[in-house]
Amino acid sequence: MNVNENIYGLMAEFPGGKEILAAAKSAHEHGYRKMEAFTPFPIEGLSENLGQKKSFVSSIVLICGIGGGLGGYFMEWYANVISYPQNIGGRPLNVWPMFIPITFELTILSGALAAIIGMLALNKLPEPHHPVFNVPEFERASTDKFFLCIEADDQKFDLNATRKFLETLKPEKILEVEK
Repeated sequence: MNVNENIYGLMAEFPGGKEILAAAKSAHEHGYRKMEAFTPFPIEGLSENLGQKKSFVSSIVLICGIGGGLGGYFMEWYANVISYPQNIGGRPLNVWPMFIPITFELTILSGALAAIIGMLALNKLPEPHHPVFNVPEFERASTDKFFLCIEADDQKFDLNATRKFLETLKPEKILEVEK
């Protein structure tokens, strides 16, 4: 491994979505696993070509939603049956239809909060500074350029070999990303 301690990775600049899609697929096929693509708009299939796994945010949301709903139901049941029972007009203390609105609202609230917190945590946000911001050309990633960055932490990363591999993908530029 030929890695300079100051190098975050190598970044290749591509002119369009088809090119970066093919480059990501080729890089993954050649054994690179720690890489990221930066595009001005979403490209279908890019995350699969990068080898990224499906996110489990939906599982987190489901579990927290169910937990919030059960918590809301238990809170109302405890208040009406155990903590402060009132027999009004001979009605039973545990009237589940009366508990539906709060149970529903706490299910939605818990799920929404879990989605926001899970998304932020899994995306490692907030991240006020990322090493790719050190590259002046990266500013165009939000307008009209497409970038593929192979990180130096990758097992297969070798500065010279990775640069030669990126050159085979025919990018417009290959840039070193410093930490």
